[in-house]
Order: sequence, then C-alpha cells, then structure tokens
Amino acid sequence: MLYYLFEYLESEYQFPGATLFQFITFRAAMAIILSLLISTIYGKRIINFLGKKQMGESIRELGLEGQVEKAGTPTMGGVIIILATLIPVLLLAKLDNIYVILLIVTTLWMGAIGFADDYLKIKRKDKEGLAGRFKIIGQVGLGLIVGCTMYLHKDITIKEEKVKTQTEQVSLKVGGESGFNPAVKSTKTTIPFFKNNEFDYSDLITWISPELTKYAWLIFIPIVIFIVTAVSNGANLTDGIDGLAAGSSAIIVLTLALFAWVSGNIIFSNYLNVMYIPNSGEMTIYITAFAGALVGFLWYNTYPAQVFMGDTGSLTIGGIIAVIAIAIRKEFLIPILCGIFFIETVSVMMQVSWFKYTKKKFGEGRRIFLMSPLHHHYQKKGIHESKIVARFWIVGIFLAIIAVVTLKVR
Repeated sequence: MLYYLFEYLESEYQFPGATLFQFITFRAAMAIILSLLISTIYGKRIINFLGKKQMGESIRELGLEGQVEKAGTPTMGGVIIILATLIPVLLLAKLDNIYVILLIVTTLWMGAIGFADDYLKIKRKDKEGLAGRFKIIGQVGLGLIVGCTMYLHKDITIKEEKVKTQTEQVSLKVGGESGFNPAVKSTKTTIPFFKNNEFDYSDLITWISPELTKYAWLIFIPIVIFIVTAVSNGANLTDGIDGLAAGSSAIIVLTLALFAWVSGNIIFSNYLNVMYIPNSGEMTIYITAFAGALVGFLWYNTYPAQVFMGDTGSLTIGGIIAVIAIAIRKEFLIPILCGIFFIETVSVMMQVSWFKYTKKKFGEGRRIFLMSPLHHHYQKKGIHESKIVARFWIVGIFLAIIAVVTLKVR
C-alpha cells in the first residue's frame, strides 16, 4: 500500500524521497527491518496470548533429555511468522504482482492447514491432530494451484538471450532489453553445475512427438505438487528441537532472496548468465520480510524455547520455500540448499523402511539410527540440543554457499 501511495505522490507532486520506493533493494531492506521489529516486539504479546488460551504443547515421552520441561510451552507460534511476513508485504510490495499473490496464497493456505492440525492437537486433545490424508490433500491442492498458475498465467514468463554476433554480445554486457527475445511462456528450469543448464520439462514428453508440447502440463504440474508436498513435510520433520527449523529456514530464505533478485534484474542475470524472469524481482520484498520474521521468531524459539512454531509455522515455511524455488526456476537446487530438510526426511524414510524390512525378515524391527529424524539420533547420543542446532546451522550455511556458487560454477 505504501508503494502505491509514494508512487502517486511522486507522479503527482514530485514528493521528495518518494522515488526510493521504486527500488526493490530499498523496499526489501525496509521489509526485513519491519518484519524483524514486528516479530520481536509483538511476538511476546502473541506468546502471552497463546499462554492465556492454554495453547501449550503436549509432549510425548520419547526418553529425550530436557523433554519433560518443555510440556506446556505455548505452540502455534507460526502465527508470529505469518503476521510478521504479511504486514510488511502488504505495505511495501506490489500487490498486483502474480508472484507476490502466489506467495500470499501459499502462506494463508499452508498456515490454515497447520493451524487446524495444531488446534486439534491442543483443544481436542487429539495427539494425531489433522488426519494425514487431509494434510496431503491440502498440500496437493496448493501444488495444483501453484502448478496451474505457473503454467497458465500470462505474466509468468521468461526472456531468453539472443546472441548471434559479437556486436550483440557487447550489447548484452550493457544489459539492454534488445539482447533478449520477447517474453514467452515456458516450462524451462535450470539445473545446477551444468554449463548449458536449462532444461525443459516438455522434453520429457516431446521426444515421443513434437506435437505433445501442449501436454507438458501433465509432467510439469505433478512435479510441482511433489516438490511442494516434499519440502513442506521436510520442514515439518525438521521442527523437532529449539531453533532448528527457524534458523535453517532463515539461511535458506536469505539465499533464495539473492537468487530472486538476480533472476529479476536484467543486468545481473545477463552478467551471471542466469535465466531472466520478468517481474520475479518483486519476490525479494516478500522473501526478505519472511527472513526477518524467521530471525525475529528465533529470539523466542532458541534454547530454551519460549514458544514453538507448531505445524502452523513449519508447514507454512516449507510451502513458501518450495514455491519460491519453483517460481525462480531453481527447484533442482532444493536437495542442496534445503539439505537439512532433505537429510531429515531421508533419515525417517531409511529408519521406517529398514524397520519394516527387518521385522518382516527377522521377526523383529531393527534400526539404523538411535531415533529419527536425525537430530533426535544425536540427542540420544547425549549431545545437547543447542550444540546440535548450531552444527546444523553451520552445515546449512555451507550448503547455502554451495548453492550461491552455482551462479558461476558450471
């Protein structure tokens, strides 16, 4: 809203300083500061409100050190993250931008699913919360919305370079629009570490016949649904000890902010030979607001936590990260950038699969890890959770650096 106000003031009255709001970098800086202030200042009030409403976490006995002391800690703190993200976005972003709209829908959609799950666990005393099939239906529904929007919406396009002569190459260095073909709809994405790193999902079907291009949605949309479901569940599994999910997500999100800004900037996308995605730079405001909200939430979520995010936060975090990665055509970076989520999910899959296999073969279930997800394995080994979290953050930073390096290393 402030963006439109200052745009009007600048055009009608040449209001001093109003042109600052035209710059994505300025609005992104304002967004992260505002979201950080909202989550830290008003976060405490929300925590107190949740405490008064007896929205306390019920802890299952798993034999982990310090587990009993966490019983009754306010949960559903993901509300703090959601509010601290949406308020700066509504104030500072272009609300008619399709990418911003998609992220707002993602936040509200996944937040509602997580809220329902937390509410059933706390108020209805149902330890299982929302039935798994309903969670999956919700995640698949979001994936369907995102996939259809990405495939069909006229404003979601890419521009490809047209380089034929040395003169045109010089023009591209300057960053002129003349160095690009007109914006087109495309199911292309990028694959890290490869020189010619663009890949078109339609190639998975057009090898049969070029005429099948119009049916590329049969490949693209299911892949989007899978990514949204997998990443949101990965974030949910990572939220097991104080500060782990929020801190790891903040690292991931700040890295995605860089990718979004580069992808939406014609000069830097030219220089780094990154796919230019018109209008995607506006996502930077949303992403930085989200990052500020996560860091502010950490103020209360680090050990010993004063609040837990609950599924309200973890499912929302995973959904937003997945949609951002898909929107900027960097979904193949997810196993690297979201490596913490990935290994946590894989540890659960390995544990469950091996247990079922050995139970069927030997009559008793055996385990690979002392406990899954992986962070609980290290807890069982006697490592304090604050040390586990710090080490996971270090690994997350390392993975983020690798992801950024892919901008140039191919």
